[in-house]
Amino acid sequence: MKKQKPLIPQPPRWADKLLASVLPYDLFEELQGDMHEQFEVQVEEVGLTKARWLYVWEALRFCRPYFLKRRLSAQADTMNNYYFLINPYMIRNYLKIAWRNLLKNKTFGAINLFGLVTGLTTCLLIFLYVNDELSYDRYHEKADRIYRIDNELKFAGNYFDLAVGPPQMGQVFKASFPEIENYTRLRWKGTVLLKKDGQVRPVDRVAYADSTLFNIFDFKFLSGNPATALNEPNALVLNETQALKFFNSTNIVGQSFVTDRKTYKITGVIEDMPKQSHFDFDVFVPMADDEDSKATTWLSQNYNTYIAVRKDANLAVLQSKMFKLNHEKLALELKAVINQTLEDMLKSGGAANISLMPLTDIHLKSNKIGELNGNGNPDNVYIFSVIGFLILLLASFNYTNLSTAVATNRAKEVGMRKVMGSTKLSIVAQFLSESLALSFIALFVSYALLFVLLPSFNELANKSLSFQQILQPRLILSSLLLMLVLSLFSGAYPAFFISSFVPSQVLKGKISKGFKSGWFRNSLVVFQFSITIILLVGTIIIYRQLAFIKQKDLGYNREQLLTLHNIGSLGDKAVSFKDELLNISGVEAASMSGFLPVNFNRSSNTFLNNPTGSLEGSVSMQNWTIDEDYIPTLGIKLLKGRNFSKAFSTDTTAVILNEVAAKKFGGDAILGQKIYTLNGIENKEMISYTVIGIVKNFNFSSLREEVTPLSFLYGKDRGSITLKVSSQNLPGLISQIESKWKARIPEQALNYSFMDEDFNRQYESDRKTGKIATSFSALAILIASLGLLGLVLYAVELRTKEIGIRKVLGASIQNVYALLTREFLVLVIVAMVVAFPAAYYLMQRWLKDFAYRIDIEWWVFVAAGVFTISIALLTVSFQAIKAATMNPVKSLKSE
Repeated sequence: MKKQKPLIPQPPRWADKLLASVLPYDLFEELQGDMHEQFEVQVEEVGLTKARWLYVWEALRFCRPYFLKRRLSAQADTMNNYYFLINPYMIRNYLKIAWRNLLKNKTFGAINLFGLVTGLTTCLLIFLYVNDELSYDRYHEKADRIYRIDNELKFAGNYFDLAVGPPQMGQVFKASFPEIENYTRLRWKGTVLLKKDGQVRPVDRVAYADSTLFNIFDFKFLSGNPATALNEPNALVLNETQALKFFNSTNIVGQSFVTDRKTYKITGVIEDMPKQSHFDFDVFVPMADDEDSKATTWLSQNYNTYIAVRKDANLAVLQSKMFKLNHEKLALELKAVINQTLEDMLKSGGAANISLMPLTDIHLKSNKIGELNGNGNPDNVYIFSVIGFLILLLASFNYTNLSTAVATNRAKEVGMRKVMGSTKLSIVAQFLSESLALSFIALFVSYALLFVLLPSFNELANKSLSFQQILQPRLILSSLLLMLVLSLFSGAYPAFFISSFVPSQVLKGKISKGFKSGWFRNSLVVFQFSITIILLVGTIIIYRQLAFIKQKDLGYNREQLLTLHNIGSLGDKAVSFKDELLNISGVEAASMSGFLPVNFNRSSNTFLNNPTGSLEGSVSMQNWTIDEDYIPTLGIKLLKGRNFSKAFSTDTTAVILNEVAAKKFGGDAILGQKIYTLNGIENKEMISYTVIGIVKNFNFSSLREEVTPLSFLYGKDRGSITLKVSSQNLPGLISQIESKWKARIPEQALNYSFMDEDFNRQYESDRKTGKIATSFSALAILIASLGLLGLVLYAVELRTKEIGIRKVLGASIQNVYALLTREFLVLVIVAMVVAFPAAYYLMQRWLKDFAYRIDIEWWVFVAAGVFTISIALLTVSFQAIKAATMNPVKSLKSE
């Protein structure tokens, strides 16, 4: 609002502060009133300048030891005053007055209550979310002593930040360093088919694990012995959900069933892992069943290795010793396998580093190759925390703004209280109690809303939060503390502001300069709308980026592709099944390979441009096995050379590269040339492949990442079958496919999905972030608009007589409307100037996570600005038009 000039000349403020610091409080109130009255008389008699000098002189005359002694004596009675303020009768009186004022000012009370309820509810929801994200893996007894051994490798322009390591790393380190108490390894096994009572069901989350798994991690056993559960080959430990699904009981130790053509003996049943785990497996099988786990090579990186260190271990010293031993092992193997020394590799810019990742940091701080699960995004934790805090701040500012705005209605009340002997402290306590009472009501309503909104929030945030979590004593205490801080923060400025009114002036209808200027309230309005605009711009950009992802040409056609999973169950009949599907009307093409752009089935290898094994010119890349129908079925464009073909028997030693891989080998000139790779590290044999084709780059990973080198080898991978189908009568087509599947494997249900849906699932978390951002933006706009509405109501009330006089003097409705709206629109425009640079900076940082992203265009800011101005005008207009059309006779009678 526009800053107004003071109604009367004011004495020097520093002189008043000097008096306040010397005189006892009760004497200061009385004396200040008399001196202000004398000052007004002297202004008229001798002028403003001389009157101020006389005022200063009078103030200095009271700076004597006598008055200072009285002040110190008064301070000695402060404890008695505090006791009086917290007397139960006084507290009851405060609350009674607070309730009466709330009923008296229903509109302002409702606006304040709605804002506080919205802010507290949002803050509590985000608090639950953040608390859940920060609690991952903390339920283990040794959580603070468990570390994962991570590896960082760099050579010949290739870089790998790995969450996995060599097979024997844990065993070697434990035997070498007494600081390590124990170790265990995990490795994905993938999907297994469990057969029980003639029915085969897939279990997707199966892992190889060492027998020491349950010594490191704490999983509750419902049956079986954790110390011996994974000691023997062909043992199997499953979780409660799988046990109940197959056996309808958890007491099943000793029973057996067939999986992957092997008979496993059940040795344990554990409770389902808590959701707050960085890995979540349904079944564990012994690491001894994985033949690769027995290899002694130090160049293969496939095992997640965890160690538990002793309580007195020096981590810096341990990590230094591990680093040195790791270099020794690598040096021996590099020399033996590729005839290159570690020193040469390091001198050429290479690296081989080891680090210890704390278990409790993995979920939010680790995003490396070989993670056991998709980890959380720390940016979301920070963003949601800041947004929750800002929305609570917006609600708090609403309270502060409206409370100071309506202070004139209670100015005479404060003046009378002071005249009757109330101290400033008791008046502050009164107004803070009103803030506390309103915050308590808001907290109660917020808990009720939380119970209703939690299921929807869980779906939105992909969480399984329960209302019981907020009822934990620690969280209840935190909520009460939040309410107390909120009430103090919201009510402190209005309380001290209102209690500072001078009785001699307010009883005459004169309000101090500080209130009339309104600069503080204007600053709060600017801040509120700045936050709102930032959230609005952010929401628009998030949705534009998601739309860009959905519409981007990925280099392959994901539409109308149907993927059939678990094809390995067909064994040798998989190829004939694929050929049979091609006879179904509506199936246009079919390919068999488990390597798809939308799943997590990946395999990497390093290819060399020479048969000597020298790493110079080597390229590490994804290495997928496909058939001759893969490229045409997925619509991948062949730029140079030819596709695989059954007509060429030599294609078993052929390779097709993408553009990135070809460029690293010299571009199109690599076509027809040979590249080499090790045929197993143990035997050190080199195998050559002839480059027969180059395909156009396509995005086979997240759009957050650049396209990396990729190679296709010709062979039979029975992971899945992908069908190119027509869009006509899809249900009938799927029914025919299921019928043919049942004819071959009647005991196992067909598992299928559409590739475009699989692609969309990769960005589900980003879509949910967009929805949450939209919800928060809407709340911020609503809170800011309600605050603006409250100020408009107050402005109309304050200027009712002025509006009537203006209309009598000839002002039109348009003039009055412009008068009331102009000041608020200026504040919104100032907020835009503040918000646009901040929004641009923040969203640029968010977009940096995407290798393929949109540009932030000017119209986004224009759209956000126009929308905000429209909302502000809509909020202001109703009351402004109502005031402008009021009969001036009624306006002039209102005062």
